[in-house]
Amino acid sequence: MFLKGLRLAVRRTGLFLFVLIVIVGTWQALTHPKTPLPRQWNPIEPLRVSDPFTQLSAWKLRRVLASPELCRSVLAEAGDAQPMADFIKTAQCHIKNRVKLSRVGKAQLAPVETTCGTALRLALWERHGVQPAAERHLGEPIAKVRHFSSYNCRPMRTGMAGVTRMSSHATADSIDISGFISKSGKSIDLKRDWSGDVAKAAFLFDVNEAACMWFRVTLGPRYNRLHADHFHLQGSGWGLCR
Repeated sequence: MFLKGLRLAVRRTGLFLFVLIVIVGTWQALTHPKTPLPRQWNPIEPLRVSDPFTQLSAWKLRRVLASPELCRSVLAEAGDAQPMADFIKTAQCHIKNRVKLSRVGKAQLAPVETTCGTALRLALWERHGVQPAAERHLGEPIAKVRHFSSYNCRPMRTGMAGVTRMSSHATADSIDISGFISKSGKSIDLKRDWSGDVAKAAFLFDVNEAACMWFRVTLGPRYNRLHADHFHLQGSGWGLCR
């Protein structure tokens, strides 16, 4: 009985040491300066907007968004965003982790005050959705992204009377994109071009789909007439891509 218990203890100790060696080895492989693992696949490396998209990208984005400091740091490498003090109007209307955004990637914007999270999602969309679609369908990059607004202290607009639930715009958790201007000055307008010029329409459809990778709610002309002239891009929600 004693020997049987001893053998069991030895096996358990061996298994523990094996698991420990695997954990230590894995950690060293992830943290070593010369690790062969690309940073986009390395879970301990923070997100970079320029990183290729992988199955870890969404998890890395959530990790960044959980830290105001990390969000601003990542955003600083991908756009022009001036950090600002939090704006608190009421408990329902505010902009926390506020930035004034004027550029994401290659694209300029009319300066807009929004959250770092909204700005970072926009930068990811520009890099991995807008610019690739522009090259495919327009043959040139986008130089400017046009928007209506981000922060707006108001209830949701649903087309029905009596709605009192506050819009995600009340916390700048969304932004409304109305169109684009290409490098050569070509204008792409949602209301005019969604069902117009073939190349522009294809571009708009693709960027609509791409936004769903980075925003929890994406609404456009496919959704209803209230969104005929803009994409509503929202960071919170259960997930809706229309």
